[in-house]
Amino acid sequence: MSATTTRVLPVDDDAIVEASRLILEGEPVAVPTETVYGLAADATNAEAVARIYAAKGRPGFNPLIVHVPDLAAAERLGAFNETARALAERHWPGPLTLVVPKASPVLPSIVTAGLDSVAIRVPVHPAMQALLRATNRPLAAPSANASGTISPTRAEHVLKSMDGRIPLVLDAGPAGIGLESTIVAATGEELRLLRPGPIDLGLPMTASATIEAPGMLARHYAPSKPLRLDATDARGGEFLIGFGPVEGDATLSSAGNLIEAAARLFDLLHQADASNAAAIAVAPIPTEGLGLAIRDRLRRAAHKEN
Repeated sequence: MSATTTRVLPVDDDAIVEASRLILEGEPVAVPTETVYGLAADATNAEAVARIYAAKGRPGFNPLIVHVPDLAAAERLGAFNETARALAERHWPGPLTLVVPKASPVLPSIVTAGLDSVAIRVPVHPAMQALLRATNRPLAAPSANASGTISPTRAEHVLKSMDGRIPLVLDAGPAGIGLESTIVAATGEELRLLRPGPIDLGLPMTASATIEAPGMLARHYAPSKPLRLDATDARGGEFLIGFGPVEGDATLSSAGNLIEAAARLFDLLHQADASNAAAIAVAPIPTEGLGLAIRDRLRRAAHKEN
């Protein structure tokens, strides 16, 4: 592993300098983004990217998202058709990841899991933007947690599974959005939705036999306890996460606000998983707009392996 002790530093200029130093030395660093906390490493350094996979216990067939500061930097790594460029110009910086044909040899195949496409995003968060500009490198950055477990929206969530595995966590408080980015493939004539997220483009989910982007595994985002969906009340021993009229031990949003629910989803799953309850139940979430992204995460979190 990369580290025996994981430091946590509040985000300031000195912390960005230290994080940049570690990244340029080939180490992964946990960084806040507007979606969830990411585990960032130099995307041009195969050994650094391998340390991400090792720290997370991530399967090698699962590609990573590459973060860059702007569209110009993105176009040095991928081939953008007119549709992809229009989406980027409209939604970047922001929680949209575009999968486009790979167009540069600078990215080692470990980043793309050997695929001929690359997933790229331009983040909003000032800490991630500062780190991108300080390192002058594209940064591969999946969520900063053990593979398949609940995504981290706070520094303490990162430490839950990454303490001792990485050298540094930059702490900027809770993530604002709380759900991972929308992922859209623009590798052919038609756009394909690979993962629903905060940006709703009105596209249907695409069934794919190939793992083209993060978040496509059947079981993902999972707590250690059994998870039951669409619950209107708690059964014996369950921690009930409410929504709207369904009250529980905690609520995603008593007002039924999907933006509030998205921001609180992983936080409350962490809380429920750490409780004395034997199992977790979640109230029904609407099947529209941001609700589709929330339900996608919950469905994968509740999936039972054969």
